[in-house]
Amino acid sequence: MAKKGNRVQVILECTEHKTSGLAGTSRYITTKNRKNTSERLELKKYNPIMRKMTVHKEIK
Repeated sequence: MAKKGNRVQVILECTEHKTSGLAGTSRYITTKNRKNTSERLELKKYNPIMRKMTVHKEIK
């Protein structure tokens, strides 16, 4: 029986890539502490398709 903790896995998806019309998606998987950051996570990550740093937001 797995104990339920405050750390959860989240998926980050590029916001600029969606609007650019290019094929594919840029996604990253990370963890966050549910208790400390209850709102959606937003980080600057590297997008290999667009070849630059872009804002990635939490989905789901």
